Amino acid sequence: MTDHRSPFSDHGFLFAPSDISGRLLDWYGRQGRDLPWRRTRDPYRVWLSEVMLQQTTVAAVVPYYETFLERFPNVADLAAAPVEEVIESWAGLGYYSRARNLHAAAQRVVSLFGGSFPDDLEGLMSLPGVGRSTAGAILSIAFDRKAPILDGNVRRVLCRLYALKEDPRASASEKRLWAWAEELTSADRPHDYAQAIMDLGATICIPRRPDCPACPLEGLCRARRMGVEAELPLRRKGRVVPQRTEVALLLEREGRFLVRRRPLEGMLGGLWEFPGGGVPEGSEPLAAGKALLRDMGLAGELRPAGRVRHVYSHFRLDLHLLRGEVEETFRVGEGAQDRWLSPGELTVLPLHGAHKKALDHLASAV
Repeated sequence: MTDHRSPFSDHGFLFAPSDISGRLLDWYGRQGRDLPWRRTRDPYRVWLSEVMLQQTTVAAVVPYYETFLERFPNVADLAAAPVEEVIESWAGLGYYSRARNLHAAAQRVVSLFGGSFPDDLEGLMSLPGVGRSTAGAILSIAFDRKAPILDGNVRRVLCRLYALKEDPRASASEKRLWAWAEELTSADRPHDYAQAIMDLGATICIPRRPDCPACPLEGLCRARRMGVEAELPLRRKGRVVPQRTEVALLLEREGRFLVRRRPLEGMLGGLWEFPGGGVPEGSEPLAAGKALLRDMGLAGELRPAGRVRHVYSHFRLDLHLLRGEVEETFRVGEGAQDRWLSPGELTVLPLHGAHKKALDHLASAV
């Protein structure tokens, strides 16, 4: 008879996959969170929630999820909408490539799959923005198929459960983690298991100060038994985050301010911002702003109007705000990607993070 227990005999510690799934599912039945996307098996809604939850907390996602569904209630509506509308609905969630991928994937579902989501791993992973873990979550939750998932929460649970003392992102570790995830996934209740292990990582097995006494797996967790749960998963050595210095021009004409839409492709694609640019090394922000104003074909006096600091995923931004009134011109603000808007209109415009903070300086910078 095959022994399916995990090979921890050198530490006198053994458990079977069913030990894990049984305890986890019992706990989930008592403690599982009531979330809007858990009241449906609709693949569209499951997919939407999984994409939104990438790099974003549940608390932040819930209102966006509900509002997004009001605007795009099904995959056909999402596919038919202009991508600009999708990005506008996404504004504030960050990582905007997710919105563009969401739109592209919806169009693919409609054009290649007749409007029905594929129910196999290969088909799901052919959709833009859907990786192996997201595909596994959709298969498990929407279709009740046994499929492993390995998002950040699950990765942390497994690193502690198996006491993985290696870089969890290294290639060898990645293979082990996927193998463990596959081994532990319940074949009888994959729908509940997927949500249970994600809940465990989100509420109990948290990054700092895990609540081990409340964990249903405490008695089986190798890291807990070894007293190293707070040290795992191993953290990668911190890298130096570069800083960029830029200017943004708050250009006013008859009580309205000039904003521009960023190109759809690339960072923050499709969002709006005030005209701006980088400050060359050795230059002052005011000098850089005046040069930018000349390049735009405008004339006017600029004055400092505040400073904004904002952190993106791969750099820190030091944004100097310069304000000035400009005269009527036909060289700027006449294109489809340029608008002169009132302060009230700006508050509902999907500005990206740093430039949204600049709105706070409009009233004070007089």
